[in-house]
Amino acid sequence: MIYSSIEETAMTKKPERHLEHQELLYDAERWRLLEELRQKAMRIMNALKDSHIEAITHGSIARGDVNRKSDIDVFIPYQASSFLVETALEKAGMVANRRLVVQATPNYAMKAYIEIDECTSVSFPLMKMRRVEREFYRFGGEAALQNLRDDIRVCGVDKRLMLIEPTERGHRESTIVGREEHVAKLLGISVETVLDRVHTLLRRDEVGRTGVFIERELTDGETFEMALKRLADENPAVRRRLKTV
Repeated sequence: MIYSSIEETAMTKKPERHLEHQELLYDAERWRLLEELRQKAMRIMNALKDSHIEAITHGSIARGDVNRKSDIDVFIPYQASSFLVETALEKAGMVANRRLVVQATPNYAMKAYIEIDECTSVSFPLMKMRRVEREFYRFGGEAALQNLRDDIRVCGVDKRLMLIEPTERGHRESTIVGREEHVAKLLGISVETVLDRVHTLLRRDEVGRTGVFIERELTDGETFEMALKRLADENPAVRRRLKTV
């Protein structure tokens, strides 16, 4: 068993391949931080739910292995009206600091990002997502509003390619490299998604972080739908992606 403080896990995460299971025990500060981050995520998700918009949160907040650098990422897993999303947030006093459209690669769906502050964002797809894109969130661990209300943590994989399995006193972790089929079954996703993430993260470790295909900040008065139309008019790759799933 290993005692784990927040400082120990706030370092840059890189893929690991050791096979043994390790149990990490959380200190009081980490439990307090997890509660604080989850409360903030719930405020956002409740504001969206009041406007009949269902959302999830994903990553370390869903799994529980948070640190001081953890972001609050709320995701709406379907195409939604940007007007309704932004109105719901504004009614709850959450004003956008920045609004961006981002597309990781020409094959991935373009997404809307509403940055509330430097560590908090709400995003949703502007195009239909492929199965592997939707399962990306389950791969990392995703939690619905009811999971947060019930203080439930979920299994998921972090950027080190370590499977995080919550325990009563912290979590147990182990590499997923060489165990892709087992992890796919555990998380209820396709092996294709697991292999895709393993390939992507190992390649990123070898060649360094790569850029995104498109990242554009919206101007005042511009909607996400307007930005998408303009990008599609300008870029044949965006038009092609709009027509495919």
